[in-house]
This record gives sequence, structure tokens and C-alpha cells, in this order.
Amino acid sequence: MKPLSPLGMATLGGGIIAITYGLARFVFGLFLPEMRQELTITPTMAGVIGSLPFLSFAFAIVVAPWITRRLGVRRGAVTAAGLATLGLLTISQAPSALFLAAGVLICGISTGLSSPVMAQAVHRVVPSHLRGRVNATINAGTSLGIALAMPAVLIWAEAWRSAYVGFAALAAVGVLAALVYLPRDARPASRSSDHTTTPPIHWMQWLAISRLSGMAFAMGLVSAAYWVFAPDAVITSGGLVSSQTAWMWLAVGLGGMAGFTAGDLISRFGPALSHAGGLTVMAAAIGLLALNPGSFALALTSAALFGVGYMILTGFYLVRSIQIMDQAPALGPVMPLLATSLGQVAGSPLAGWLVDTQGHVTTFMLFAIVGVSVAWLFSWLLNERGTAVGQTP
Repeated sequence: MKPLSPLGMATLGGGIIAITYGLARFVFGLFLPEMRQELTITPTMAGVIGSLPFLSFAFAIVVAPWITRRLGVRRGAVTAAGLATLGLLTISQAPSALFLAAGVLICGISTGLSSPVMAQAVHRVVPSHLRGRVNATINAGTSLGIALAMPAVLIWAEAWRSAYVGFAALAAVGVLAALVYLPRDARPASRSSDHTTTPPIHWMQWLAISRLSGMAFAMGLVSAAYWVFAPDAVITSGGLVSSQTAWMWLAVGLGGMAGFTAGDLISRFGPALSHAGGLTVMAAAIGLLALNPGSFALALTSAALFGVGYMILTGFYLVRSIQIMDQAPALGPVMPLLATSLGQVAGSPLAGWLVDTQGHVTTFMLFAIVGVSVAWLFSWLLNERGTAVGQTP
């Protein structure tokens, strides 16, 4: 079979990420109001369940580099998309909150496996001068998955089970595409070769990754309130209807397409300014929703800005981590993406508790203030000198 071109790799990788991130992980909040009503889930319980895919993601991404070495990029991608299919089907048939939790937990595992596998695939098939752009484009596939939820909500409205069956069917297509088009590895890595597949990593590279991960944790915490409770906020506090939240998620997806520019932004403005700007945009989007959750126009603007900020930031973490650990592309994204997930694990139940006790408006405003503060107070952690070790370890 003819090797994948950079465009082909970006298209296939973006599709896999659209499934494992967009559909299997982040669409949950869009259907949460109907799930809460049917399964009798309190806001606090919803926050706990909403944290589970972030928690399982954290576990999966830690073991993902080892799995990638053992299975190779083709079987690793098939495994990730296959788990997304299983998790989405479990959610669609969940008779109780417990089964719903199991489904979102499985979906989080698929998400954690997919990014390192795709990073390794890009390293194998894409020329070095195009890898940053291709990786950022693949990461932006999350937005495509989120945007796909919009027609699902309009078609099925309150029938969230039917929507998730459709998502599972798309995930099954992703399994087939990965099986057919991704490159085959010559053989799985042997146990004795595990120690030699990853070259030694300099301590300054670990320091740079740690700094990057600290910022990723803060971003994950701030973003959790929006992912889990934004649709709930505009419905419960603003009086909007489910079909209108579908347009919000379309706006998140379309805005998130800007994430493909992450690599170019780093090159032009530097890591510190790129990161601070992205987090400021995301925090502004959260605060904007709190101003008037009953305004549909304001909700759409907020959603679009949130998509821009969030996807630029995740693209930033992906591209910078691979630049820092250029000799270990599957390992590079692990700590920053893990930190993002741990931040979301912490932020989701915190947001649920605040919604329970203070309401949606106060919760979103507090999270926005934290986001802006972190963006500029700690931006120096990602200045040019602190992260230059990616080029000169």
C-alpha cells in the first residue's frame, strides 16, 4: 500500500482524534441535562461522573507509550478507536448512573491512548519540517467531533441514547480506517528492546516538560466547568432549550478549528505569549457565559471563543511537548496531557459542588477569574529560555 502523505496522515489522524476526543470524551456535557433527568443524577453526581473520563484518560496516557511500542501505531490506533466504540455503546444502553459512569470511563481510556499513537504515527510518516503543523491539525480534529454532535442533537433532541448509537457507528468506521490505512509495524517491540527504543532524555528536557505540565493542569481545571456544565447552565439558569445547546457545541467545534494554528503561533509569537493569549481567550469565554446565560447570541459567542482558546492550548501542549522530547514523540505529550486531565479531574467535581451551592453564574465567573489570573501570573514559566531545551538539550 502507498505510504500516507502528510495530508492523508492529517486527515486520518484528525478523524481518529475526532472520535476519541470529540465524541467519546467532550460531547458528554451536551447531553448531560437529558441524562440527569432520565437517570435522576444530581449536579454533584454529574460532576463526579464528568470527572471519570479525565481520570481514566490519565491512567491510559501513562501507559500509552509502552502500548504504542508493543502494539505499533496501527494496532494501537485500532485499540483506541475500538474502546471508543465500546464506551459509546455502553453509554447508549446505560440503565443507571453506574453504567453511565462505566461507559464514560471506557471512553476516557480510548482518548488517552490515541494522542501518543498519533504522535508516533506522524513521526513515522511525515517529514520533520511538517510535523508541528500536522500534529496541530490532527489535534484540531477534536473540534470536528464536537461539531458533529450538533446535528445529532437537532435530529434526536432528547433521545440521547440514539445519538450515542450513531457515535458508536462512527467510531467503528474509525477502527476500520486505522486498520486499513495506518502503517504496519515490522514486529512488536521485544521485551529486551524496550530499554533501547527511547534514547536518553536530558534532565533539562524533563524540567521543561514539568513547567509545561504545570500550566496544562491549571488549564484543565479551568476548562472542566465549561465542558461539563455549559449546556446545563444555559438550560437550567438561562432557560434555553436542548436544540440551542447543539448550536453552542457547533460553535465550539468551528471555533476550535483554529487549533491547527498552534504550531505557527509558537513560531511567530513564542511559547509564553501564545499560551497566555490562548488561556485568556478561554477564560473570557467562560466569563462571557456567566454574564447572561439566557442570551443565545452571547452563548454562541462564548462557545466559539472557548473552542478557539481550548484547542489552541491543547495544540500548544502537543506541539511543544513533541518539540521538547523530539527523540521520543510518543512520550512527549504524556505529562502535559496527563496534567490537563488531572486538572479536569479536580475541576469537574469542584464545579459540580459550586453549582450545587452557589449556582451556575457564580461558578462560571469564579472559574473565569482563576483562568485569567493563571494566564498572566504564571506565563513566565513558558518563556523562550525556559522551553528552549526542546531544541538544545
